[in-house]
Amino acid sequence: MNDIKQRNGIIYRIWRVLKKPSAKFSLGTLLSVGIIAGILFWGGFNWAMEMTNNEEFCISCHEMQVNVYEEYKDTIHYANRTGVRATCPDCHVPKEWQHKVVRKIQATNELFHKMAGSIETPEKFEAKRLKMAKHVWEVMKKTDSRECRNCHDYESMDYPAQGRRAVAQHSVALDEGQTCIDCHKGIAHSLPDMRGVDPTVAIGNK
Repeated sequence: MNDIKQRNGIIYRIWRVLKKPSAKFSLGTLLSVGIIAGILFWGGFNWAMEMTNNEEFCISCHEMQVNVYEEYKDTIHYANRTGVRATCPDCHVPKEWQHKVVRKIQATNELFHKMAGSIETPEKFEAKRLKMAKHVWEVMKKTDSRECRNCHDYESMDYPAQGRRAVAQHSVALDEGQTCIDCHKGIAHSLPDMRGVDPTVAIGNK
């Protein structure tokens, strides 16, 4: 009982100080405390953003590690003659801060499905692969394949160094305003079963 009274007394005194600060707590002092608290919060927020924005974090859950990560390791985005590797966040997390925050908020839905066990087994994952893939493709279509363009750009392409088929397709895509994901579905992960949905997405599939 005494502990409760003591805690209530402390809360009351803190409230009185905040409501009517004494000379010890001038406006300048409170402002300084607020600025320091803001800096600490901002630093902590950005630290958390970066800690969840690397490949190690992305594959820390078995759903990603045993499914899409294993597929990705067999693609040119993982190993190639130049040694340039595109990791999970390079393709799935925007670099611009405002878009990155939105993506992180959206990722809370993925945490819900993690807890619910929606894709905890390979069988469950395959059953939802088409739905998940279509969602990613729709997002990339809306953003004009923004993350792809961090590394790839029509205007920077050396067309003479490309094969005839690639030159023809990239030229058409440039003229018609197409985006990367229109043709390159399945470039980093195995495609879902697309029979009867859209056979054109087989481009890029192993």
